[in-house]
Formats: sequence, C-alpha cells, structure tokens
Amino acid sequence: MNSRTYKSKEVIVFRKTTEPFGGLSNMASGFSLFINEIIVPSSEHLYQAMRYPTNPEIQFEIISQDNAMKAKMISNKYKAQYSRPDWEKIQIKVMRWALEIKLAQNWDKFSKILRDTQNKSIVEYATDNKIWGAKSSNNDELIGVNALGRLLMELREKYVEDNNRIYCVHPPSVPALLLYNQHIDIICDDMVIDFHNESLLEDSLV
Repeated sequence: MNSRTYKSKEVIVFRKTTEPFGGLSNMASGFSLFINEIIVPSSEHLYQAMRYPTNPEIQFEIISQDNAMKAKMISNKYKAQYSRPDWEKIQIKVMRWALEIKLAQNWDKFSKILRDTQNKSIVEYATDNKIWGAKSSNNDELIGVNALGRLLMELREKYVEDNNRIYCVHPPSVPALLLYNQHIDIICDDMVIDFHNESLLEDSLV
C-alpha cells in the first residue's frame, strides 16, 4: 500500500474510541470475537495474538487482557524476540481477516457504523508515520498509508453497501494460523446461519 493524501474536512476521521466513529477502531470494546471456542475481546487482541502462532503462552497473555491497549502493550513487550519473521509481509492479510470476523460476528452494530460513514473516505488519525493511519500536515490534510481506513472502506463496499450479510470468514492465506496450538479454519456464526436457514425455509413455505 502506498501513501495517500486526504482532505481533513472531507473524510470520516477516527482516533478515540469515545468519538462518534470510535467503533471503527480496533481498540473499541463491545465487539468481541469467538474463535475456536475462545472468546477474544477485540479485533486488536486477535491481531496481536496472531503475531505469535508458536507461542501460545504469549497469545494467552494477550487475549486475557481486559482492554485492547493492554493487549497491544503486552504484544510490544515480546515482538522484538518472538514475533513471527514474516509478520511485515502478512500483517495486512491478518488485519483484513480480523476485521471481517468483527463484522460477521457483530453485524448489526458494526455494519451500522460503517454505513453511517456513507461514501466518504475513512481515515484513522495517526501521530506517527506507521502504515495504519494518516498524519496531519500543515494544510488541513492527512497524509499516510491509512491501511486500516482503506480496509474498512473495502469492508463497507464489499458487504455493507448492498447489505451483503457475511456469515462465514475464510482464513487468510498465511502459514501457521494458530491459536493456542490449534489451526484456525473457516469461522462461521452457527446461530446466525441457523436463523438465516430457518427464515429461508419459512419464506419457501409461505
């Protein structure tokens, strides 16, 4: 992903989870995930845990944190020594996957936030030059890769704009996608699928 420039007044910007569009942030609470019979508190917890597929004890320490910022801090403590060597190459794929799970398992709440952004560009405000957000310049512009914002716009276009409800999320094409030494396969919300199938059956009988 290359750097882009956004006009501050023309985009949806999120920075803090307490802001109107704070739910777009991976740090937002209230968007828990359920993977391999394990409750993961947020997409940030999941993303950080995937950095350590062969270290389940580190994954457990990350996932057991009661908020996303603590989870990130725990991850930062270990990444210099234990991070998977291909992380820089696969991190976008992992983030896209984590966001799809967040949407699939929190459809009503998360899709509403994405829909409320209308067709505007979504930008995560950043104070540094890392890839996930965009940094403020001196002329009312935000400049940066804004990878997270672009992935959110991708979700909005692919699923939300046409109300294309996502029920199952396929794993990204990365090796060793493990959580507590267990491989992660397709993730489906069985309760949602059962309800959807029952609705289709009822419709067919009308």
